[in-house]
Amino acid sequence: MATLHQLRCFLVVFEHGSFTAAAEDLGYAQPTISEQIRSLERSYGIDLFARVGRGVVPTPAGEALRPLAELTVSAEEQAGRAVRSVQELESGTVRFGVFGTARLYMGAQLVADMLERHPGVRVELIGQNSTEVQEQLRRGHIEAAMISVDQVDTEGMTVAPVAREELGLLTMDRKRTRRPVTAQDLATAALVMPETTWRATDPVRRQLRRMVLAAGVTPTTRIEVEDVETAVELVGRGLAETVVGKGSLEELVDRLAPGAYWVPFEPRQYATLAIVHRTGATLSPAAQVMVHLATRRIQEILEPIGSVVE
Repeated sequence: MATLHQLRCFLVVFEHGSFTAAAEDLGYAQPTISEQIRSLERSYGIDLFARVGRGVVPTPAGEALRPLAELTVSAEEQAGRAVRSVQELESGTVRFGVFGTARLYMGAQLVADMLERHPGVRVELIGQNSTEVQEQLRRGHIEAAMISVDQVDTEGMTVAPVAREELGLLTMDRKRTRRPVTAQDLATAALVMPETTWRATDPVRRQLRRMVLAAGVTPTTRIEVEDVETAVELVGRGLAETVVGKGSLEELVDRLAPGAYWVPFEPRQYATLAIVHRTGATLSPAAQVMVHLATRRIQEILEPIGSVVE
């Protein structure tokens, strides 16, 4: 009975037309390859190759065997991949990038969803800011991520927008609610802004700078902090105003700045959230599951873009 190893040797000999070349390709001694082919021929009771000069050519039986041998070897390789995929989902590690605000929306729930389906997987949620997460992707430290892609260089990345979030001014001043906030209003506001480490590259800040500079004014901040929670809490204390996405209202504002008002901009401003990974990369099964769960979760909270994941 033919073995998978014999069929692999047969296919390599068929491809190269030489026992010697096949042995070099597979890393075996030439007599080993010759013996595998002889054993295969004894199993079928017919010659599969005929010697021609220093090489070999397939006989009609060899020609007939080739497509079936390819199917058999391919099926075994697919079976191996399927088993490895299950093993990765049972005991592997998934490293998924997510920026600060999105982490607040869905971080704990995303991990809970993953562990509910695959309790043996080890989960790492990595990143604070979209710019940082993007760099982690480029270096191969994570497989995929959800980031805000507005004003971010995504060269070399495959980008799949999944949702958008409207940005607005968070304030304790009720007078602000009379009309949308303009660039002139923003330029004169006493602002507290998060993401101070990434102030030069943060997508939201870059978007706001473009908005006010287009109006011929210059934005300034009164207070700089790292995390959005501190910014929102300072608004709640009446010390400043800040810019947050509408999705933050339920998660942060009700808890840290009760009674605050969220006022949209004129013109309207949106942050686009997307799943990104390096172009050409093959995601592990665990990463594919994480992408699916993250997309579904964020589309439940924010305005979906494209197909809604079920």
